[in-house]
Amino acid sequence: MWERSRNAQEPPRVPDPVQTVHDGSTWLLRLEDGQDLFDALSGFATREGVRAGAVVFGIGMFRRATIGYWNGERYLPRELTEPHEVVGLHGTIAQADGRPSLHLHAALAGTGHDLVGGHLLQATVGALQEVLVTTFPGRTFGRPLVESFGLRMLDLEPGSQV
Repeated sequence: MWERSRNAQEPPRVPDPVQTVHDGSTWLLRLEDGQDLFDALSGFATREGVRAGAVVFGIGMFRRATIGYWNGERYLPRELTEPHEVVGLHGTIAQADGRPSLHLHAALAGTGHDLVGGHLLQATVGALQEVLVTTFPGRTFGRPLVESFGLRMLDLEPGSQV
C-alpha cells in the first residue's frame, strides 16, 4: 500500500487549506494530500460565494476513490483502494438545498496503466490535486431532483421547469 512513512511520534498530518489564485472568474486550486475532494471543493465554493461554476479540469492523484456507473436506476459503485493518477476531472458546481452541489466525473489510471472512470462518488487526494474552476458571477445554477430519472440535474435557470 502506498503511504508515506511517518515517525510513530509525529502527529498525523492535518491537510492545509486549499490554495487558490484567480483572475476574474477563473480559479486555480491546489488541494493537499489527505483532503476530501468534495469537502475541499464545497468549502471553496462556500468561502468564495460560487453558486455557478464548471470544473474545467483536474490532475493529480487520489489515494482512494469511489466511481459509479449509472445503470438507469442507480449508481453501481466501484471502490478504488489503491492510489490512482487523475488523468481527467471535470464537472459542475450548482446549489441544492442551500449548499454547494458538485457533479464530478473522473478518468483515473492505475499502476498497470489501466484507465477507469465514471461518476465520482468519493475521493481522497493523494500528494496533490490541481483543479481549474470557471465561475459565473452573479448567476446561480440549481440542481433539483428530477423524479422521472431519480437524479438531481443541472438547471442553468433555477425556477424553470426541467
